[in-house]
Amino acid sequence: MNMKQHLSTLLKPVSGTCLTLGLTLAFGLTGCAVAPGMQTYAMRSQSSVALPGKPGDETPPANVSVKTINAELIQAIDASQQQASARRQADTSNQQLIDAYTYRLGPADIISITVWDHPELTIPAGSERSAVQAGTMIANDGTIYYPYVGVLHLAGLTLAEARVLLTEKLGKFIEDVKLDVRMAAFKSQRIYVVGEVNEPGIKNVNDLAPTMLEMINRSGGFAGEADRRNITLTREGKTYRVDLLALYENGDSSQNVMLESGDVVNVWDRQLNKVFVLGEVNAPGSYLMNKHRKSLAEALSDAGGVDELTSNPGQIFVVRGGSEKAEIFHLDARTPDALLLADRFALLPRDVIYVDAADIVRWNRVITNVSQTVSTLESASRTNYPLFNGGGR
Repeated sequence: MNMKQHLSTLLKPVSGTCLTLGLTLAFGLTGCAVAPGMQTYAMRSQSSVALPGKPGDETPPANVSVKTINAELIQAIDASQQQASARRQADTSNQQLIDAYTYRLGPADIISITVWDHPELTIPAGSERSAVQAGTMIANDGTIYYPYVGVLHLAGLTLAEARVLLTEKLGKFIEDVKLDVRMAAFKSQRIYVVGEVNEPGIKNVNDLAPTMLEMINRSGGFAGEADRRNITLTREGKTYRVDLLALYENGDSSQNVMLESGDVVNVWDRQLNKVFVLGEVNAPGSYLMNKHRKSLAEALSDAGGVDELTSNPGQIFVVRGGSEKAEIFHLDARTPDALLLADRFALLPRDVIYVDAADIVRWNRVITNVSQTVSTLESASRTNYPLFNGGGR
């Protein structure tokens, strides 16, 4: 047998019927393993993906258990949220700080000192000048110079304490001295407000308690894209999250934190405040949450509902990875009354909702891909190769 005959034997066309039957059996044995798209068979009760813990945590990676969305789960979630809210509202330490707040003088502040019956001390610079121009500025070292008494250290004192100190010092030179100390300009303490507010910039602290709410209002209030539940406070290299929506809607005063000079307040936009709906729905995509409020039923409705022809309503999953602990929830919505649970199940930002395909749809997709491959191979098997059939001479 020469080389041409040998190659012709190896490349002998294969019967289309045998090829179809062989491929059908082969793919039929593997079934769902070759089904296109994402699959949920491996996570009916537990995720098949092991997720790592926190950085530095020596605990080995563990799979995430799948929790069933039922009445007991929703009651447990509601109770946990109510307990957390009650604990925050019971903490009155922040409100005590607000009630006890008094402005304390610092470098660059300008004060106005009035000594009654002694105009030479009160208006030596002339009556035409403003209070700021005629006032006394506290130097960088926290001191001022005043006639008769010389250098006085006022930084860290309240106005009342500064008045007592000046009265005591001037009393050695003036009999029955009467004086008053007032603020002409607040300049020593600053807070930086950036992000989604109408008037971002530097805000000087004054005699009103510098709370988070006060500084947001002094910045013109929230802009249209502001996320009221996602505000960050950066202080001394550490960042904290503040939820002012809880203050507005639930009266959680612990969120109206007291700010300090040098704090940076950043109001985030709501573009991160989204949920994602994937799988067998009519309009998959990402959807913005309105003030962090959206239920599972609302998200499915925004996506046009589940596809009645291709979806498996018994396999609806919510994958939550944004919190400290990843969670997966499963809803069996084969009956319409199960959507009552979906309406009570509150979503969180960055949640992913996935609706699985029906088993028959998955199988049809396998067959569609197989039939296209079979057609291609059959076409190739009927190709005439002149070089091996005595042609090409």
